[in-house]
Amino acid sequence: MFMKMRIFGLGIVLYLGMLTSCGDFNKIVKSTDYEFKYKKAIELYEEGEFAKAGTLFQELINIYRGTNKADKIYYYFAKSMLGQRDYLMAGHYFNTLVKEFSTSEYVEEAQYMVGYCYYLMSPKPRLDQEVTQKAIDALQLYINLYPFNERVEEASRLIMELQDKLVMKSYLSAKLYYDFENYKASVVALNNALKEYPDSKYREELMYMILKSRYLLAVNSVEEKKMDRLSLALDEYFAFVDEFPDSKYSKEIEKYHKTTAKLLNYKEDQETN
Repeated sequence: MFMKMRIFGLGIVLYLGMLTSCGDFNKIVKSTDYEFKYKKAIELYEEGEFAKAGTLFQELINIYRGTNKADKIYYYFAKSMLGQRDYLMAGHYFNTLVKEFSTSEYVEEAQYMVGYCYYLMSPKPRLDQEVTQKAIDALQLYINLYPFNERVEEASRLIMELQDKLVMKSYLSAKLYYDFENYKASVVALNNALKEYPDSKYREELMYMILKSRYLLAVNSVEEKKMDRLSLALDEYFAFVDEFPDSKYSKEIEKYHKTTAKLLNYKEDQETN
């Protein structure tokens, strides 16, 4: 019983504390003392109260426009948005800071944060990767502008991670045709993926799928197209074994080679006769 009363009492204290806190914040919001409001906004940000700080900084942007505090308010407002995981808004205000306050002490960090916000918004590989490319471009711009800054190593690491995502997206998109057994479209899409990312970690698998697609397309072709397609499958086989002589797919592709060579010889013998 005593424990329940103690917990209840603690709940009342917390509730009253919240009411007091909300009341105090409302007083700050309604205040016309902007220097006081500015200082409280900084304090709230440093305490991790990003939503409250953001509310104050958003109002102060217009109040201090054109003053020597304007860039700092933009900076803290963007950081408050970042703290609330509103990466789109944060990136927008970091970008605005870069454009409007080119001599600000915060420009270098803001330039990095533009790319970082895009990085945080980058979706899973199966989805559209426009934002991922924007992140890469923004981070690369940062590296170009500040090649000796301490954040360059981190920016380079993020770019590599984002590029891996683009490679996977390309791989998944190309593989889709293969999975649906549309081998004619599969050959085109898989080759495009290789051209776009020739050093892809999926290179061996992509080349294997191209070979298998060409083989299946050939053996299931109408007679007038079969010879040409078998020849292309054979060329693909030689290209694959030349690059990956010890591939995990070796046993399977040897079957394709044997069948392809046999069909080609058979056809060539028929034409000679």
